[in-house]
Amino acid sequence: MKIQCITHADFETPGVIQDWAKNQNFDFQICKPYQGENCLNAGYHDLLIVMGGPQSPIEIEHYPYLADEITLIQQSIQAKKKILGFCLGAQLIGEAFGGRTERSPEKEIGFYPIELTEAGRTDPLLEGMPSTFGVIHWHNDMPGLTSGSVVLATSEGCPRQIVRYSPYAYGFQCHLEITAPGIKQLLAACPQDLEPSRFTQTRVQLEQERTEAINQNMKQILDRFINL
Repeated sequence: MKIQCITHADFETPGVIQDWAKNQNFDFQICKPYQGENCLNAGYHDLLIVMGGPQSPIEIEHYPYLADEITLIQQSIQAKKKILGFCLGAQLIGEAFGGRTERSPEKEIGFYPIELTEAGRTDPLLEGMPSTFGVIHWHNDMPGLTSGSVVLATSEGCPRQIVRYSPYAYGFQCHLEITAPGIKQLLAACPQDLEPSRFTQTRVQLEQERTEAINQNMKQILDRFINL
């Protein structure tokens, strides 16, 4: 399997997703449009993964390369390729389907649970998982919805945590891929994000949390996704 992964910051990596791909002996290529790489020349892929980052589609005029990423996602939709997006990536998938990114009701930074909706409890990626489980959050925005999209999970701070845009395109506003070293990288790069709010944990809390169970859920979801 050939996987094309789009990243948006040196400090926000694919995390456990890359480990999973390596263990599966998949061809895993990373493209960095924020460093001037042309994602439209990224070549053929079976699975497109679009990661998070500090940018926002709401301010796309400041990040013109995001328009190319939306085009790439649209091309992948038309070619019936599998697509996963996380945080900013979820928002870009929503944009590609015609949804408009919005501000989340609450900023969420930290380890907080999400709750599966009725649709989420029967979705092929999530079926059999606990109705409520922990994930990692680091966001201000949330993905837009379309007439055909289905919300699969929500949180107290954000009503759009997992969205299914098509049987082969999913957006995760939350994170399951971030590892413990990834948390340290985010803390070093984005200390300003820890300004207190209702759903913002402290540096000490973030450093004490464990990611293993969350990362294991990510691997299970990936296994299910490639076998759809």
